[in-house]
Parts: sequence; structure tokens; C-alpha cells
Amino acid sequence: MKIEVTDTPSESELAAISEGLTAFNTIDVGPSGRQSLAVLIHDDAGKTIGGISGYTAWGWLFTQWLFVPESLRGQGMAGKLLDAAEAEASTRGCFGAWIDTFNPQALKAYQRQGYAIFGELPDFPAGRSRFFLQKKLSPR
Repeated sequence: MKIEVTDTPSESELAAISEGLTAFNTIDVGPSGRQSLAVLIHDDAGKTIGGISGYTAWGWLFTQWLFVPESLRGQGMAGKLLDAAEAEASTRGCFGAWIDTFNPQALKAYQRQGYAIFGELPDFPAGRSRFFLQKKLSPR
């Protein structure tokens, strides 16, 4: 056996890790039912300029990325994106949602949306904290 550190893993190497962990978790806690979920913002030409990328699994919505272009900030766009993602997650049977951020403005937007802090990682990045937030959803 050999342990290797790399910053250029191949797709097959990453797949071996993913498939192994997925198989273990399925045996341990049951299948995740993981499904991708995206809510996209398109400009007038149809180009994607922002939105949400995440997934649902084990009854939870996880928002991995949320980006609102500068020109649309301050207009409630983050809330509209989250509303759409949460509605779809509820349709999929989700009972909770979680998100994390180290951006103070995003933190306020998520709290306005009804998310509550459940954890904090200080100095990530240095000088800021990364906050972890959750919200209860009503499955449909």
C-alpha cells in the first residue's frame, strides 16, 4: 500500500473515493436519494449569469453555491432564488435546508430568509468566520 498526496487527482481516482463513500453510507444510513438542484438567472440573451447550485439528499436541501450578479444585488434576488430552491426541495420531500457563508451580506440575506445559525468556524478565511445555517421546510 502507498499513500500519495496530489493536487491533480484523475476523474477515476475521485470516482473511487466517491463510490466507496456512497456505498458505505448506503449501508450505514440508507440511500441518500441525491438529486442535483439548480435555480438559474438568465439575462435577456438567455445567458446564465447567476443562480443556485446544490442538491437534495436524505431529506435536506444543500445550497453549495449562490451567486447574484452585482447589477441584481439589493433587489431581493437571493431570497427569490432560495424560495424557488426551497419550493422544489419541499416537493422532493425535504424537511430541512442548509447553507454556509463567510460573507456578512449573504449571512444577513439568509437570516432574512429564515435561516438560523447552527455553527461557526472562526478565521475561515482569516479575519472572518464561516457560518453554517439551517431552516426547516415543510415537505409537500
